[in-house]
Amino acid sequence: MAGSGTVGVLDVGCFSARLRCVNRAGAALEPVVNHKTRLRLDRSLDATGRLRGEGVDAVVSAVRSAAEVARRNGVTDVFGLATSSIRDARNAEEVRSRVRDETGIALRFLSGVQEAGLSYRAARAWFGAEAGPLAVLDIGGGTVELAAGCGMYAELARSLRLGARESTRRWRLDTDRPSGHALDALRDDAVERIRAAVGDEMPRLREFRTVGCSKVLRQLAVLAGRRRKGTKSRELHVEDVREWIPRLAALPPARRAELPGISRPRARQSLAGAVVAEALLTVFGGPVVTCPWSTTQGLLLALMDEGASEWVRSQAA
Repeated sequence: MAGSGTVGVLDVGCFSARLRCVNRAGAALEPVVNHKTRLRLDRSLDATGRLRGEGVDAVVSAVRSAAEVARRNGVTDVFGLATSSIRDARNAEEVRSRVRDETGIALRFLSGVQEAGLSYRAARAWFGAEAGPLAVLDIGGGTVELAAGCGMYAELARSLRLGARESTRRWRLDTDRPSGHALDALRDDAVERIRAAVGDEMPRLREFRTVGCSKVLRQLAVLAGRRRKGTKSRELHVEDVREWIPRLAALPPARRAELPGISRPRARQSLAGAVVAEALLTVFGGPVVTCPWSTTQGLLLALMDEGASEWVRSQAA
């Protein structure tokens, strides 16, 4: 039994609903409860951006299952976080209303800038103060989050609508034969928007250690990255990503899923993710070292901090 001294985050995203619960008195984020339900919300969005009925049903079922697991383990403090696949859906409020009415869990939204700050906090906790200044990159499905700083909290936080799923849709890369022109256009657009987002800060940020927190970057690092000497972590270099982009483009999604690191649910958007990653590394100078912690762990850290917890809860929509 986890008990009342436990706090949990239920992260409902495109591919899964995952409940992680940790003990407030714990020294590290070792889950005392860990429950996952697979989702495929990318298949349930219609042409207008609404989540169709089967997708809403799947979300309700996944949240109900997580709520039951939390209840059985005595966890009463669960923060329900809905990421961009629900947040950006045209019927987002309908989805939230059904989930709340049928499960008792209130799904909340954080802005992209707030998520960027939480990813930074997670990376800082993982690498520690001795890592020096950090620039943290997170490629999600709908957005890309950028954050940087020298201390515990991010001094710069940005969110751009350049996520792997969104870029796949916008540039029509959801085909077995993606257009080379579309790939070039996506890269040029991404580079321009990233440079505009960081502006005059770019020369300074190029001196920071660059950290990748997202599943997209971790999977790319397995596919194309290099093992860092003396550690279990991997580095992703811009020249390695560039080499893999045409190879990914030449393969249909089913064949991409056979490659090391590329999961079947994410195979269709892996090409766009690689192009956006290459744009990020081009602007930031790379290489990027991967981090296993991201927004969820940053949120857990904030919820474990009594002062920060109240602020996060008040800011969530």
